Amino acid sequence: MADKVIIFDTTLRDGEQSPGASMNTAEKVEIARALAAMKVDVIEAGFPIASPGDFEAVSRVAAEVKGATIAGLARALEKDILRAHEAVKGAERPRIHVFLATSKIHMEHKLKKAKEEILRLAVEGTRLARNLVDDVEFSPEDASRTEPDFLCEVVEAVIAAGATTVNIPDTVGYAEPEQFGALIATLRSRVPNIDKAVISVHCHNDLGLAVANSLAAVKAGARQVECTINGLGERAGNAALEEIVMNLKTRRDFFGADSGIVTQRLVPTSKLVASLTGIFVQRNKAIVGLNAFAHEAGIHQHGVLAERSTYEIMRPEDVGLQKSDLVIGKHSGHHAIGDRARDLGYELSDEQLTQVVAEVKALADKKKQIFDDDLRTIIEGVAAEAKGLFRLVRFQVASGSTTIPTATVVLQRDDEEPVQDAATGDGPVDAIYKTIDRITGISGRLLDYQIRAVTSGKDALGEASLLFESSGLRVSGRAASTDILEASAQAYIVAVNKVAALLNHKKRANGAPAGDEHP
Repeated sequence: MADKVIIFDTTLRDGEQSPGASMNTAEKVEIARALAAMKVDVIEAGFPIASPGDFEAVSRVAAEVKGATIAGLARALEKDILRAHEAVKGAERPRIHVFLATSKIHMEHKLKKAKEEILRLAVEGTRLARNLVDDVEFSPEDASRTEPDFLCEVVEAVIAAGATTVNIPDTVGYAEPEQFGALIATLRSRVPNIDKAVISVHCHNDLGLAVANSLAAVKAGARQVECTINGLGERAGNAALEEIVMNLKTRRDFFGADSGIVTQRLVPTSKLVASLTGIFVQRNKAIVGLNAFAHEAGIHQHGVLAERSTYEIMRPEDVGLQKSDLVIGKHSGHHAIGDRARDLGYELSDEQLTQVVAEVKALADKKKQIFDDDLRTIIEGVAAEAKGLFRLVRFQVASGSTTIPTATVVLQRDDEEPVQDAATGDGPVDAIYKTIDRITGISGRLLDYQIRAVTSGKDALGEASLLFESSGLRVSGRAASTDILEASAQAYIVAVNKVAALLNHKKRANGAPAGDEHP
Protein backbone atom coordinates (compact mmCIF):
# COMPACT_ATOMS: atom_id res chain seq x y z
CA MET A 1 0.00 0.00 0.00
CA ALA A 2 1.30 3.47 -0.94
CA ASP A 3 2.33 5.90 1.81
CA LYS A 4 0.00 8.83 2.42
CA VAL A 5 1.27 12.29 1.48
CA ILE A 6 -0.50 15.02 3.46
CA ILE A 7 -1.71 17.84 1.23
CA PHE A 8 -1.40 21.23 2.96
CA ASP A 9 -3.14 23.94 0.94
CA THR A 10 -2.03 27.53 1.49
CA THR A 11 -4.10 29.20 -1.26
CA LEU A 12 -5.85 31.34 1.34
CA ARG A 13 -2.59 32.51 2.89
CA ASP A 14 0.41 32.36 0.54
CA GLY A 15 -1.83 32.26 -2.52
CA GLU A 16 -3.55 35.45 -1.47
CA GLN A 17 -0.15 37.13 -1.26
CA SER A 18 0.03 36.91 -5.04
CA PRO A 19 -0.33 40.52 -6.26
CA GLY A 20 -3.93 41.23 -7.17
CA ALA A 21 -5.29 38.05 -5.58
CA SER A 22 -6.81 39.49 -2.39
CA MET A 23 -10.04 37.80 -1.32
CA ASN A 24 -12.72 38.86 1.11
CA THR A 25 -13.90 36.66 3.97
CA ALA A 26 -16.89 35.20 2.11
CA GLU A 27 -14.69 34.24 -0.83
CA LYS A 28 -12.15 32.60 1.47
CA VAL A 29 -14.86 30.55 3.14
CA GLU A 30 -16.19 29.49 -0.27
CA ILE A 31 -12.74 28.33 -1.39
CA ALA A 32 -12.13 26.60 1.94
CA ARG A 33 -15.35 24.64 1.51
CA ALA A 34 -14.23 23.57 -1.96
CA LEU A 35 -10.85 22.49 -0.58
CA ALA A 36 -12.51 20.48 2.18
CA ALA A 37 -14.81 18.81 -0.35
CA MET A 38 -11.69 17.87 -2.30
CA LYS A 39 -10.36 16.20 0.88
CA VAL A 40 -7.42 18.55 1.39
CA ASP A 41 -5.82 17.49 4.70
CA VAL A 42 -4.72 20.91 6.00
CA ILE A 43 -6.07 24.33 5.02
CA GLU A 44 -3.88 27.27 5.98
CA ALA A 45 -6.61 29.87 6.26
CA GLY A 46 -4.45 32.95 6.72
CA PHE A 47 -2.11 34.99 8.90
CA PRO A 48 -4.37 36.14 11.77
CA ILE A 49 -2.05 38.86 13.14
CA ALA A 50 -1.74 40.49 9.70
CA SER A 51 -5.09 42.35 9.80
CA PRO A 52 -8.55 42.25 11.34
CA GLY A 53 -9.87 40.94 8.03
CA ASP A 54 -7.41 38.06 8.02
CA PHE A 55 -8.30 37.22 11.62
CA GLU A 56 -12.01 37.21 10.76
CA ALA A 57 -11.45 34.98 7.71
CA VAL A 58 -9.39 32.43 9.64
CA SER A 59 -11.93 32.42 12.46
CA ARG A 60 -14.86 31.83 10.11
CA VAL A 61 -13.08 29.10 8.17
CA ALA A 62 -12.20 27.42 11.46
CA ALA A 63 -15.79 27.59 12.69
CA GLU A 64 -17.62 26.73 9.47
CA VAL A 65 -15.44 24.37 7.44
CA LYS A 66 -15.38 20.76 8.56
CA GLY A 67 -13.29 17.77 7.62
CA ALA A 68 -9.85 19.40 7.41
CA THR A 69 -7.21 20.66 9.83
CA ILE A 70 -7.36 24.48 9.88
CA ALA A 71 -4.02 26.24 10.35
CA GLY A 72 -3.15 29.83 11.19
CA LEU A 73 0.32 31.26 10.51
CA ALA A 74 2.34 33.01 13.23
CA ARG A 75 5.80 34.41 13.61
CA ALA A 76 7.76 33.06 16.60
CA LEU A 77 6.33 35.88 18.70
CA GLU A 78 3.94 35.54 21.62
CA LYS A 79 1.41 38.04 20.23
CA ASP A 80 1.30 36.25 16.87
CA ILE A 81 0.89 32.81 18.41
CA LEU A 82 -1.86 33.92 20.79
CA ARG A 83 -3.70 35.65 17.94
CA ALA A 84 -3.40 32.55 15.75
CA HIS A 85 -4.76 30.39 18.54
CA GLU A 86 -7.69 32.70 19.05
CA ALA A 87 -8.51 32.43 15.33
CA VAL A 88 -8.22 28.63 14.91
CA LYS A 89 -9.47 27.41 18.29
CA GLY A 90 -12.99 26.83 16.92
CA ALA A 91 -11.78 24.31 14.34
CA GLU A 92 -12.40 20.58 14.61
CA ARG A 93 -8.64 20.14 14.28
CA PRO A 94 -6.71 23.40 14.88
CA ARG A 95 -3.05 23.88 13.98
CA ILE A 96 -0.67 26.74 14.72
CA HIS A 97 2.06 27.17 12.13
CA VAL A 98 5.09 28.99 13.60
CA PHE A 99 7.91 30.28 11.40
CA LEU A 100 11.28 31.95 11.92
CA ALA A 101 14.07 32.59 9.42
CA THR A 102 17.27 30.56 9.90
CA SER A 103 19.45 31.39 6.89
CA LYS A 104 22.53 33.54 7.39
CA ILE A 105 21.32 36.20 5.00
CA HIS A 106 17.98 36.53 6.81
CA MET A 107 19.50 36.47 10.30
CA GLU A 108 22.03 39.17 9.45
CA HIS A 109 20.00 41.51 7.26
CA LYS A 110 16.36 41.03 8.28
CA LEU A 111 16.31 39.81 11.87
CA LYS A 112 19.74 41.06 12.97
CA LYS A 113 20.02 38.20 15.44
CA ALA A 114 22.65 35.55 16.20
CA LYS A 115 22.15 31.81 15.90
CA GLU A 116 21.75 31.35 19.64
CA GLU A 117 18.87 33.82 19.83
CA ILE A 118 17.20 32.32 16.75
CA LEU A 119 17.37 28.89 18.33
CA ARG A 120 15.91 30.19 21.59
CA LEU A 121 13.04 32.01 19.86
CA ALA A 122 12.22 28.95 17.75
CA VAL A 123 12.03 26.70 20.80
CA GLU A 124 10.04 29.17 22.90
CA GLY A 125 7.57 29.85 20.11
CA THR A 126 7.06 26.15 19.44
CA ARG A 127 6.61 25.38 23.13
CA LEU A 128 4.04 28.17 23.57
CA ALA A 129 2.04 26.97 20.56
CA ARG A 130 2.12 23.38 21.79
CA ASN A 131 0.72 24.48 25.15
CA LEU A 132 -2.27 25.88 23.26
CA VAL A 133 -2.94 23.14 20.65
CA ASP A 134 -1.84 19.56 20.05
CA ASP A 135 -0.87 20.16 16.41
CA VAL A 136 2.09 22.51 15.88
CA GLU A 137 4.09 23.06 12.71
CA PHE A 138 7.43 24.85 12.67
CA SER A 139 9.07 26.33 9.56
CA PRO A 140 12.71 27.47 9.49
CA GLU A 141 12.20 30.12 6.81
CA ASP A 142 14.69 30.03 3.91
CA ALA A 143 15.74 26.51 4.96
CA SER A 144 17.25 25.69 1.57
CA ARG A 145 19.84 28.47 2.11
CA THR A 146 20.41 27.67 5.79
CA GLU A 147 23.69 26.06 6.88
CA PRO A 148 22.89 22.32 7.10
CA ASP A 149 24.42 21.91 10.58
CA PHE A 150 22.37 24.77 12.00
CA LEU A 151 19.23 23.57 10.23
CA CYS A 152 19.61 20.12 11.78
CA GLU A 153 20.11 21.75 15.21
CA VAL A 154 16.96 23.88 14.86
CA VAL A 155 14.82 20.99 13.60
CA GLU A 156 15.90 18.71 16.45
CA ALA A 157 15.21 21.45 19.03
CA VAL A 158 11.71 22.34 17.81
CA ILE A 159 10.67 18.69 17.64
CA ALA A 160 11.85 18.30 21.22
CA ALA A 161 9.79 21.39 22.10
CA GLY A 162 6.62 19.84 20.68
CA ALA A 163 6.50 20.43 16.92
CA THR A 164 4.50 17.64 15.25
CA THR A 165 5.40 18.82 11.74
CA VAL A 166 8.65 20.41 10.58
CA ASN A 167 8.35 22.24 7.31
CA ILE A 168 11.44 22.82 5.14
CA PRO A 169 10.74 25.85 2.93
CA ASP A 170 12.54 26.71 -0.27
CA THR A 171 11.34 30.24 0.39
CA VAL A 172 12.92 31.95 -2.61
CA GLY A 173 12.87 29.04 -5.08
CA TYR A 174 16.66 28.71 -4.98
CA ALA A 175 17.02 24.93 -4.66
CA GLU A 176 17.49 22.37 -7.41
CA PRO A 177 15.64 19.04 -7.20
CA GLU A 178 18.69 16.86 -6.58
CA GLN A 179 19.97 19.28 -3.95
CA PHE A 180 16.60 19.63 -2.23
CA GLY A 181 16.02 15.90 -2.11
CA ALA A 182 19.47 15.49 -0.58
CA LEU A 183 18.60 18.09 2.08
CA ILE A 184 15.57 16.04 3.16
CA ALA A 185 17.71 12.91 3.24
CA THR A 186 20.26 14.74 5.41
CA LEU A 187 17.60 15.70 7.96
CA ARG A 188 16.29 12.15 8.08
CA SER A 189 19.74 10.74 8.71
CA ARG A 190 21.18 13.40 11.06
CA VAL A 191 18.27 14.56 13.24
CA PRO A 192 17.89 11.87 15.94
CA ASN A 193 14.22 12.60 16.77
CA ILE A 194 13.07 13.20 13.18
CA ASP A 195 10.72 10.21 13.38
CA LYS A 196 8.66 12.12 15.96
CA ALA A 197 7.45 14.64 13.35
CA VAL A 198 6.16 14.75 9.80
CA ILE A 199 8.62 16.29 7.33
CA SER A 200 6.89 18.90 5.17
CA VAL A 201 8.12 21.02 2.26
CA HIS A 202 7.02 24.41 0.94
CA CYS A 203 8.61 25.31 -2.40
CA HIS A 204 8.44 28.48 -4.42
CA ASN A 205 8.58 28.66 -8.19
CA ASP A 206 11.11 31.43 -8.90
CA LEU A 207 13.13 29.12 -11.15
CA GLY A 208 10.12 27.08 -12.25
CA LEU A 209 11.08 24.16 -9.99
CA ALA A 210 8.52 24.27 -7.18
CA VAL A 211 6.75 21.07 -8.21
CA ALA A 212 9.98 19.28 -9.12
CA ASN A 213 11.59 20.19 -5.79
CA SER A 214 8.49 19.14 -3.84
CA LEU A 215 8.39 15.77 -5.58
CA ALA A 216 12.12 15.24 -5.07
CA ALA A 217 11.46 15.81 -1.36
CA VAL A 218 8.63 13.26 -1.37
CA LYS A 219 10.94 10.76 -3.02
CA ALA A 220 13.48 11.44 -0.25
CA GLY A 221 10.92 10.87 2.51
CA ALA A 222 8.89 14.07 3.03
CA ARG A 223 5.25 13.26 3.74
CA GLN A 224 3.57 16.64 3.62
CA VAL A 225 3.58 19.03 0.67
CA GLU A 226 2.48 22.65 0.96
CA CYS A 227 0.95 23.93 -2.25
CA THR A 228 -1.73 26.16 -3.74
CA ILE A 229 -4.49 25.87 -6.33
CA ASN A 230 -3.16 26.96 -9.74
CA GLY A 231 0.27 27.56 -8.15
CA LEU A 232 -0.77 30.96 -6.75
CA GLY A 233 1.63 32.70 -4.41
CA GLU A 234 4.36 35.24 -3.82
CA ARG A 235 6.33 36.28 -6.91
CA ALA A 236 6.25 33.31 -9.34
CA GLY A 237 4.02 31.35 -6.99
CA ASN A 238 4.08 28.05 -5.12
CA ALA A 239 4.00 24.41 -6.09
CA ALA A 240 0.67 23.78 -7.84
CA LEU A 241 -1.56 21.44 -5.85
CA GLU A 242 -3.09 19.88 -8.95
CA GLU A 243 0.34 19.03 -10.38
CA ILE A 244 1.59 17.53 -7.11
CA VAL A 245 -1.53 15.42 -6.67
CA MET A 246 -1.66 14.10 -10.23
CA ASN A 247 2.07 13.31 -10.25
CA LEU A 248 1.56 11.18 -7.15
CA LYS A 249 -1.53 9.51 -8.59
CA THR A 250 -0.15 8.93 -12.09
CA ARG A 251 3.33 7.82 -10.97
CA ARG A 252 2.49 5.97 -7.79
CA ASP A 253 4.79 3.24 -9.11
CA PHE A 254 7.70 5.69 -8.87
CA PHE A 255 6.92 7.58 -5.68
CA GLY A 256 5.39 4.78 -3.65
CA ALA A 257 3.06 7.42 -2.21
CA ASP A 258 -0.30 9.01 -2.97
CA SER A 259 -2.64 11.65 -1.61
CA GLY A 260 -6.24 11.28 -0.52
CA ILE A 261 -7.43 14.08 -2.80
CA VAL A 262 -10.69 13.69 -4.74
CA THR A 263 -9.04 14.48 -8.06
CA GLN A 264 -12.34 14.86 -9.93
CA ARG A 265 -12.71 18.20 -8.14
CA LEU A 266 -9.40 19.64 -9.37
CA VAL A 267 -10.70 21.46 -12.46
CA PRO A 268 -13.85 22.86 -10.76
CA THR A 269 -11.77 24.14 -7.84
CA SER A 270 -9.19 25.61 -10.18
CA LYS A 271 -11.94 27.50 -12.00
CA LEU A 272 -13.43 28.70 -8.73
CA VAL A 273 -10.12 30.11 -7.50
CA ALA A 274 -9.41 31.71 -10.86
CA SER A 275 -12.84 33.31 -10.89
CA LEU A 276 -12.63 34.69 -7.35
CA THR A 277 -9.04 35.97 -7.61
CA GLY A 278 -9.22 37.16 -11.21
CA ILE A 279 -5.95 35.34 -11.94
CA PHE A 280 -6.53 32.82 -14.71
CA VAL A 281 -4.20 30.02 -15.71
CA GLN A 282 -2.47 29.88 -19.08
CA ARG A 283 -3.99 27.59 -21.71
CA ASN A 284 -1.07 25.15 -21.59
CA LYS A 285 -1.07 24.87 -17.79
CA ALA A 286 -0.62 21.25 -16.73
CA ILE A 287 -3.72 19.39 -15.48
CA VAL A 288 -6.18 22.33 -15.42
CA GLY A 289 -5.27 24.44 -18.48
CA LEU A 290 -7.66 24.56 -21.44
CA ASN A 291 -5.16 22.67 -23.59
CA ALA A 292 -4.18 20.06 -20.99
CA PHE A 293 -6.36 17.40 -22.63
CA ALA A 294 -6.70 18.98 -26.07
CA HIS A 295 -5.32 17.47 -29.28
CA GLU A 296 -5.20 19.09 -32.71
CA ALA A 297 -2.50 17.17 -34.57
CA GLY A 298 -4.14 14.54 -36.78
CA ILE A 299 -1.72 11.81 -35.68
CA HIS A 300 -2.45 12.52 -32.02
CA GLN A 301 -6.20 12.67 -32.60
CA HIS A 302 -6.17 9.36 -34.46
CA GLY A 303 -4.11 7.79 -31.68
CA VAL A 304 -6.42 9.03 -28.90
CA LEU A 305 -9.49 7.80 -30.78
CA ALA A 306 -7.90 4.40 -31.28
CA GLU A 307 -6.49 4.07 -27.74
CA ARG A 308 -6.53 6.95 -25.28
CA SER A 309 -3.27 5.99 -23.59
CA THR A 310 -1.29 6.55 -26.80
CA TYR A 311 -1.16 10.28 -26.04
CA GLU A 312 -2.81 10.69 -22.62
CA ILE A 313 -1.23 9.49 -19.39
CA MET A 314 -4.22 10.67 -17.34
CA ARG A 315 -7.95 10.40 -17.92
CA PRO A 316 -9.69 13.77 -18.26
CA GLU A 317 -12.54 12.39 -16.15
CA ASP A 318 -10.09 11.95 -13.25
CA VAL A 319 -9.46 15.68 -12.97
CA GLY A 320 -13.06 16.81 -13.47
CA LEU A 321 -13.39 17.08 -17.24
CA GLN A 322 -15.98 15.18 -19.27
CA LYS A 323 -13.65 14.05 -22.03
CA SER A 324 -10.61 14.93 -24.10
CA ASP A 325 -10.95 17.85 -26.47
CA LEU A 326 -10.15 16.96 -30.05
CA VAL A 327 -9.65 20.47 -31.35
CA ILE A 328 -10.71 20.80 -34.97
CA GLY A 329 -8.15 22.85 -36.87
CA LYS A 330 -5.81 22.76 -39.83
CA HIS A 331 -3.83 19.88 -38.31
CA SER A 332 -6.89 17.67 -37.86
CA GLY A 333 -7.40 14.61 -40.03
CA HIS A 334 -10.29 12.50 -41.29
CA HIS A 335 -10.59 10.46 -38.09
CA ALA A 336 -11.07 13.39 -35.73
CA ILE A 337 -13.34 15.39 -38.03
CA GLY A 338 -15.43 12.30 -38.81
CA ASP A 339 -15.71 11.51 -35.10
CA ARG A 340 -16.79 15.07 -34.27
CA ALA A 341 -19.31 14.99 -37.14
CA ARG A 342 -20.84 11.82 -35.66
CA ASP A 343 -20.98 13.52 -32.24
CA LEU A 344 -22.96 16.31 -33.91
CA GLY A 345 -25.35 13.77 -35.44
CA TYR A 346 -24.06 13.58 -39.02
CA GLU A 347 -23.15 10.45 -40.97
CA LEU A 348 -20.95 11.43 -43.90
CA SER A 349 -19.96 9.41 -46.90
CA ASP A 350 -16.24 9.08 -47.60
CA GLU A 351 -16.59 11.62 -50.42
CA GLN A 352 -18.46 14.07 -48.21
CA LEU A 353 -15.96 13.66 -45.37
CA THR A 354 -13.07 14.36 -47.74
CA GLN A 355 -14.78 17.56 -48.87
CA VAL A 356 -15.57 18.59 -45.27
CA VAL A 357 -11.93 18.02 -44.28
CA ALA A 358 -10.76 20.17 -47.17
CA GLU A 359 -13.14 22.98 -46.23
CA VAL A 360 -12.16 22.74 -42.55
CA LYS A 361 -8.49 23.15 -43.45
CA ALA A 362 -9.27 26.05 -45.74
CA LEU A 363 -11.30 27.77 -43.02
CA ALA A 364 -8.63 27.01 -40.41
CA ASP A 365 -6.15 29.04 -42.45
CA LYS A 366 -8.44 32.02 -41.86
CA LYS A 367 -9.34 31.45 -38.19
CA LYS A 368 -7.46 29.78 -35.34
CA GLN A 369 -10.00 27.18 -34.22
CA ILE A 370 -13.02 25.53 -35.79
CA PHE A 371 -15.95 25.44 -33.38
CA ASP A 372 -18.87 23.02 -33.52
CA ASP A 373 -21.10 25.68 -35.11
CA ASP A 374 -18.45 26.18 -37.80
CA LEU A 375 -18.25 22.45 -38.48
CA ARG A 376 -22.03 22.02 -38.45
CA THR A 377 -22.42 24.75 -41.04
CA ILE A 378 -19.67 23.32 -43.24
CA ILE A 379 -21.22 19.85 -43.09
CA GLU A 380 -24.68 21.09 -43.99
CA GLY A 381 -23.24 23.08 -46.86
CA VAL A 382 -21.38 20.05 -48.20
CA ALA A 383 -24.44 17.81 -47.82
CA ALA A 384 -26.58 20.30 -49.71
CA GLU A 385 -23.90 20.84 -52.34
CA ALA A 386 -23.56 17.10 -52.90
CA LYS A 387 -27.23 17.01 -53.90
CA GLY A 388 -26.98 20.06 -56.13
CA LEU A 389 -25.65 20.87 -59.55
CA PHE A 390 -23.77 24.13 -59.19
CA ARG A 391 -20.79 25.10 -57.11
CA LEU A 392 -19.08 28.43 -56.65
CA VAL A 393 -15.64 28.58 -58.23
CA ARG A 394 -14.92 32.23 -57.50
CA PHE A 395 -16.53 35.65 -57.40
CA GLN A 396 -15.54 39.30 -57.39
CA VAL A 397 -17.53 42.36 -56.41
CA ALA A 398 -16.98 46.02 -57.16
CA SER A 399 -18.97 48.33 -54.91
CA GLY A 400 -18.77 51.73 -53.28
CA SER A 401 -20.58 54.99 -52.59
CA THR A 402 -19.84 56.25 -56.11
CA THR A 403 -19.74 52.87 -57.90
CA ILE A 404 -22.58 50.82 -59.36
CA PRO A 405 -22.39 47.46 -57.54
CA THR A 406 -21.18 44.87 -60.02
CA ALA A 407 -20.54 41.17 -59.43
CA THR A 408 -18.57 38.72 -61.51
CA VAL A 409 -19.30 35.09 -60.65
CA VAL A 410 -17.87 31.81 -61.92
CA LEU A 411 -19.96 28.65 -61.37
CA GLN A 412 -19.33 25.07 -62.39
CA ARG A 413 -21.88 22.28 -62.86
CA ASP A 414 -20.60 18.77 -62.27
CA ASP A 415 -17.59 18.21 -64.56
CA GLU A 416 -18.57 20.75 -67.18
CA GLU A 417 -16.54 23.83 -68.04
CA PRO A 418 -16.92 26.74 -65.59
CA VAL A 419 -19.33 29.47 -66.66
CA GLN A 420 -18.66 33.14 -65.96
CA ASP A 421 -21.06 36.06 -66.06
CA ALA A 422 -21.58 39.48 -64.49
CA ALA A 423 -24.47 41.70 -63.47
CA THR A 424 -25.22 44.88 -61.61
CA GLY A 425 -27.56 45.27 -58.65
CA ASP A 426 -28.82 47.55 -55.91
CA GLY A 427 -25.97 46.35 -53.70
CA PRO A 428 -23.18 43.76 -53.70
CA VAL A 429 -25.43 40.89 -52.58
CA ASP A 430 -28.14 41.76 -55.10
CA ALA A 431 -25.50 41.92 -57.86
CA ILE A 432 -24.18 38.47 -56.88
CA TYR A 433 -27.66 36.96 -56.84
CA LYS A 434 -28.61 38.43 -60.24
CA THR A 435 -25.40 37.05 -61.74
CA ILE A 436 -26.15 33.58 -60.31
CA ASP A 437 -29.67 33.85 -61.80
CA ARG A 438 -28.17 34.60 -65.24
CA ILE A 439 -25.80 31.60 -65.08
CA THR A 440 -28.23 29.02 -63.65
CA GLY A 441 -31.34 30.14 -65.51
CA ILE A 442 -33.25 29.90 -62.23
CA SER A 443 -34.69 33.08 -60.78
CA GLY A 444 -37.25 33.81 -58.17
CA ARG A 445 -38.07 35.95 -55.17
CA LEU A 446 -35.97 36.35 -52.05
CA LEU A 447 -38.50 36.12 -49.22
CA ASP A 448 -36.05 36.42 -46.32
CA TYR A 449 -32.35 37.08 -45.93
CA GLN A 450 -30.33 37.24 -42.70
CA ILE A 451 -26.67 37.46 -41.68
CA ARG A 452 -25.43 36.56 -38.21
CA ALA A 453 -22.15 35.69 -36.50
CA VAL A 454 -22.15 32.02 -35.46
CA THR A 455 -18.85 32.15 -33.58
CA SER A 456 -17.09 34.73 -31.45
CA GLY A 457 -14.06 36.92 -32.04
CA LYS A 458 -12.80 39.17 -34.79
CA ASP A 459 -12.43 36.14 -37.08
CA ALA A 460 -16.02 35.04 -36.45
CA LEU A 461 -17.77 32.91 -39.01
CA GLY A 462 -20.68 34.77 -40.62
CA GLU A 463 -23.72 32.71 -41.54
CA ALA A 464 -26.10 33.71 -44.32
CA SER A 465 -29.57 32.18 -44.23
CA LEU A 466 -32.34 32.88 -46.70
CA LEU A 467 -35.74 31.80 -47.96
CA PHE A 468 -36.11 31.60 -51.75
CA GLU A 469 -39.17 31.03 -53.95
CA SER A 470 -38.95 29.92 -57.59
CA SER A 471 -41.30 28.06 -59.97
CA GLY A 472 -43.79 27.65 -57.15
CA LEU A 473 -41.18 26.08 -54.90
CA ARG A 474 -40.12 27.58 -51.57
CA VAL A 475 -36.66 26.50 -50.31
CA SER A 476 -34.10 27.63 -47.77
CA GLY A 477 -30.38 28.12 -48.10
CA ARG A 478 -27.67 28.47 -45.51
CA ALA A 479 -23.89 28.81 -45.67
CA ALA A 480 -21.07 30.31 -43.65
CA SER A 481 -17.72 31.93 -44.25
CA THR A 482 -15.49 34.53 -42.65
CA ASP A 483 -16.48 36.60 -45.75
CA ILE A 484 -20.19 37.43 -45.50
CA LEU A 485 -20.46 38.04 -49.27
CA GLU A 486 -19.11 34.55 -49.91
CA ALA A 487 -21.53 33.16 -47.32
CA SER A 488 -24.37 34.99 -49.07
CA ALA A 489 -23.37 33.60 -52.46
CA GLN A 490 -23.02 30.06 -51.14
CA ALA A 491 -26.40 30.19 -49.36
CA TYR A 492 -28.10 31.35 -52.56
CA ILE A 493 -26.45 28.56 -54.54
CA VAL A 494 -27.63 26.01 -51.96
CA ALA A 495 -31.20 27.28 -52.50
CA VAL A 496 -30.88 27.32 -56.28
CA ASN A 497 -29.53 23.76 -56.26
CA LYS A 498 -32.50 22.62 -54.18
CA VAL A 499 -34.88 24.16 -56.73
CA ALA A 500 -32.95 22.54 -59.58
CA ALA A 501 -33.04 19.13 -57.91
CA LEU A 502 -36.80 19.39 -57.26
CA LEU A 503 -37.53 20.51 -60.82
CA ASN A 504 -35.44 17.62 -62.19
CA HIS A 505 -37.31 15.21 -59.95
CA LYS A 506 -40.65 16.52 -61.26
CA LYS A 507 -39.51 16.15 -64.86
CA ARG A 508 -38.38 12.55 -64.27
CA ALA A 509 -41.69 11.78 -62.60
CA ASN A 510 -43.52 13.14 -65.68
CA GLY A 511 -41.32 11.16 -68.06
CA ALA A 512 -39.43 14.14 -69.44
CA PRO A 513 -35.61 14.26 -69.64
CA ALA A 514 -34.09 16.02 -66.66
CA GLY A 515 -31.88 19.04 -66.84
CA ASP A 516 -33.52 20.84 -69.79
CA GLU A 517 -34.16 23.90 -67.70
CA HIS A 518 -30.41 24.52 -67.26
CA PRO A 519 -28.01 25.99 -69.79
